[in-house]
Amino acid sequence: MELKVVRYSSSEESTLGLLFIDGVFACYTLEDEHRVVKVMGETRIPAGRYRVELRPFGGHHWRYLKHYGSDFHKGMLQIMDVPGFTDILIHKGNDDDDTAGCLLVGDSANNNQVKDGFIGSSTVAYNRIYAVVRDAILRGDDVFIEVNDESFDKLRNRNEG
Repeated sequence: MELKVVRYSSSEESTLGLLFIDGVFACYTLEDEHRVVKVMGETRIPAGRYRVELRPFGGHHWRYLKHYGSDFHKGMLQIMDVPGFTDILIHKGNDDDDTAGCLLVGDSANNNQVKDGFIGSSTVAYNRIYAVVRDAILRGDDVFIEVNDESFDKLRNRNEG
């Protein structure tokens, strides 16, 4: 299974993106902002391709397990082997205060160029996305996420050239 995040709007506080699963739009995403020098808990992960695995431990896991029960929740979706980052999860949340480098999912998004970044209906989106990705992992499928911000690179290169 291939997940792809296409980042489309970056502001001083947040980055908005689109999440695709096997090429089909699934939901919006919100991450922390881009920083040249990483600030712990305040910086989005670098663009790249990473494995996604289930993580059956940690604070988020225990809270989600208590909320959802063991029939639904089998572990947090963790983005693995991100250079310079640890414990990067895909989870519920609405704004940059709800993430410390993690990827939040939601069914609506505002324009973070005119107002603080916000995604809505996060629980609904998470439940839908989680079930699909969880089932693929439990079947033994490889799951990868590609995080792509090439539009920023093209714009940056055009403006610097």
